[in-house]
Amino acid sequence: MTIRVLLADDQAMVREGFSILLGTQPDINVVGEAVDGRDAVEQAARLAPDVVLMDVRMPVLNGLEATRLVCAEPSAPKVLVLTTFDLDEYVYEALRAGASGFLLKTATGRDLAEAVRVVAAGDALLAPSVTRRLITEFARLGPARPTGVRIEELTERETEVLVLLARGLSNTELAERLFVSEQTVKTHVSRLLGKLGLRDRTQAVVFAYESGLVRSGSS
Repeated sequence: MTIRVLLADDQAMVREGFSILLGTQPDINVVGEAVDGRDAVEQAARLAPDVVLMDVRMPVLNGLEATRLVCAEPSAPKVLVLTTFDLDEYVYEALRAGASGFLLKTATGRDLAEAVRVVAAGDALLAPSVTRRLITEFARLGPARPTGVRIEELTERETEVLVLLARGLSNTELAERLFVSEQTVKTHVSRLLGKLGLRDRTQAVVFAYESGLVRSGSS
């Protein structure tokens, strides 16, 4: 299956570079280029891409607000936020807005293409440095916000999987830790996402911290 990608960046040179890099991939097709956040929202609705590569700092409407609007739509595409600014506020707000991944523009072409595939498949994608800052941000925010969702609806195993997801374990690592197959892990993840009304693993990580199930520094 070909992954349809919409590029959103106010710099023409950046869009052209990303388009060239992704254009070399047989399973990725760049279907549009947006010059600002408002353009990104409009093109996402019209083109129905699978993934939107969203810059943070753009005119008219910034990437964080554009992400929020794109992700609020039915059958919303996945949003992979790209930025040169590795800052706590961007990491946290991008994920709160509904982004499925956060990658720095210093990433290689291979990393970019793989990131597109990862978020298109419904997995979370966070650069290692971003993950550390995300946890720091949750700690800074203090008490968890009420989520309106009952963790009690999860089984003991689903709760365990959610905690491990929030600590950054991959499906392979989860399978090894729980002594089950990766397919069983995927089943648990799918079920807990459904019960909690969450779209993907990234939202699950945010939920785990905001609900108080996992706290920064917990082992």
